[in-house]
Amino acid sequence: MRQGCKTDEDVEGLRPLVPGLLLSLLACAGFAAGAPAVQPPLPMPPPMPPPTAADRVLVVSPHPDDESLCCAGLLQQALAAGAAVGIVWITDGDGFEIDAIIAEHTLRPQGAALRRLGSLRLREAHAAADLLGVPRRFQYVLGYPDRDIRALLGPNRHLPLRSTYTRVSAVATAEARSPGAAYTGENLARDLGAVLDDFAPTLVLAAAPQDLHSDHAASGQLTAELLAARGHAASLRWWIVHAGRHWPAPRSYHPALPLTAPPTAPSLDWHALAIDAAQNERKRAAIAAHKTQTEVMKPFLMAFVRRNELFAVPPGPQGR
Repeated sequence: MRQGCKTDEDVEGLRPLVPGLLLSLLACAGFAAGAPAVQPPLPMPPPMPPPTAADRVLVVSPHPDDESLCCAGLLQQALAAGAAVGIVWITDGDGFEIDAIIAEHTLRPQGAALRRLGSLRLREAHAAADLLGVPRRFQYVLGYPDRDIRALLGPNRHLPLRSTYTRVSAVATAEARSPGAAYTGENLARDLGAVLDDFAPTLVLAAAPQDLHSDHAASGQLTAELLAARGHAASLRWWIVHAGRHWPAPRSYHPALPLTAPPTAPSLDWHALAIDAAQNERKRAAIAAHKTQTEVMKPFLMAFVRRNELFAVPPGPQGR
């Protein structure tokens, strides 16, 4: 979403919410709706088989809100079919400075303010997951640093990292799987692997490497590595949230429109899961529960309430 500044028109809808001097910051961050992009008609991907009672569905969510954007419809269908469902949040979303500016009413959010933001976003995430019917015992929190997942998972996974945003270097979330664990890639891999082992999913939904947010791409790649090491690569399906400023189009609430294949990954083997009106209304409510996010970029978030969700089979694994 951070792909260069936009025009004043792009942030017009945010004027009642933010002081005027922040508008250029929001425009550069790329969070506003903008004019609808003109897209040629695209064929709908083939249908995705719905979950069954035998499934155990786990969403790997890099930040609080991603689970609702990518997968709220599928989670509802899985529960209705009798499947077990779970969510694991990699970060608390505590590195989003624009959110903190709004929530803390300050132009210079410091470490403590961002830590409070993370706690607030987790509370909102639990509320959204509750709305979707995900049991609390299957709402997993890991607490690793927002906007630093790619750095953690680089060549030096054993080295600790200090968050530029919260200014801490260890998991500070009391409900996390390993409170006090140093911010290292090895610890993140251990904690996410433990969730996979505990929940034993048959279907794992994670961000594709083509997602433009570095936390998304890195967490999805780690998920793929961990599943492959366990011999369960075929259980993985990709989703994408960040694919450039003109996707989804239009960037606003249009539940009757289809979600088309993201332009960053047109060659992936996409499949469409049809979402009915009642499921879409609950998805809308789950997204709205992420209040700190919707205050900043509601048009973008609501653009994911469409008549379908999209999931791709990674290259290599065969269909389930």
